[in-house]
Amino acid sequence: MQFPLNTWYMAAWAHEVGDAPLARTICNEQIVLFRDRATGLAAALQDRCCHRGAPLRLGEVTDRGLRCGYHGVTYDCSGSCVHVPGPGKIPSKLKVRNFAVEERDEVVWIWMGEPAQADHSKILAYPYHGDTKKWPHKKHMHKVAANYMLLIENLMDLTHLAFVHRSTIGGNPQAHTDAKMTVVPKDTGLHFIRWLPNSAPPATYSKAVGITANVDRWMEFEYFAPGNVVQWTGALETGRGAEENRDQSGGFSLRILHSLTPETEHSSLYFWSISNGYRQEDPDATEQIFQEVNTAFQEDKAMVEAQQSTLLSTGGEEGLVNIVSDVARVHMRRALQRLIDGGNLT
Repeated sequence: MQFPLNTWYMAAWAHEVGDAPLARTICNEQIVLFRDRATGLAAALQDRCCHRGAPLRLGEVTDRGLRCGYHGVTYDCSGSCVHVPGPGKIPSKLKVRNFAVEERDEVVWIWMGEPAQADHSKILAYPYHGDTKKWPHKKHMHKVAANYMLLIENLMDLTHLAFVHRSTIGGNPQAHTDAKMTVVPKDTGLHFIRWLPNSAPPATYSKAVGITANVDRWMEFEYFAPGNVVQWTGALETGRGAEENRDQSGGFSLRILHSLTPETEHSSLYFWSISNGYRQEDPDATEQIFQEVNTAFQEDKAMVEAQQSTLLSTGGEEGLVNIVSDVARVHMRRALQRLIDGGNLT
């Protein structure tokens, strides 16, 4: 499988990169992340010492850089060798591949192509992580035994909520069938919003804010190719003008960052953060919605892993048929394919 390389992927949450080497596989490339002691900046190198091929993840971070745990060869953030135990000159070829990284909004992003081509203006902005008063949040990561495109597709077709998540965030199946949906292709991917007017609140909503009457419910998603989805979901009691002013207090509101990073052809890193826009001064509210959404993600994980297994055993996607709810998924695949082909996302 081809992966877009001249683009940014989420490599880690910022708090994961610290004093110890952190191993990750991204786009079939074994990578080690570490934090430079002198500058505090995150760095990423190929996880392979160029001396005898030992994995650098088994080394340690020192004041000089990342030291291989086998023979003590040490590399700086650029991958250049800065120390070899014993006398003699350091060979000029003693260098490992480095990757461009940047830390923003509690995320460490990695550019999998040539570092010189890294366009830092293309990094996804997620300012809600910086507004903890209005949007307190909690973060997590799952490893999923499925291709990252299947996980993105899961977010593009929300009719599955009524069936996979019926006891938590799903709600009434008929409300999902009758949802009003608008899909708009964009330069970066696509945007869509679904409205479920005058529908019964799901159990998760009632538990969070005590809503029992019918609500006008929205699900707004923006896909940024190749692997990021920004979500704003919420509900207000019917009659409160949700479509005109979704920022009203007293309703249910949450934001989720989904970042899907390809590990291999058949496995992915699923980074996500959940931010509650209600009861912001109550830490229990953040923990409660985190646990609710985590339960839903585990349900998704089980379904998509089973889907991946079936596709592998039955010859892939040949013969699969699209239905009306696939409109956002189809636009997503087209945008991603253009990026893979090296074209513009238009």
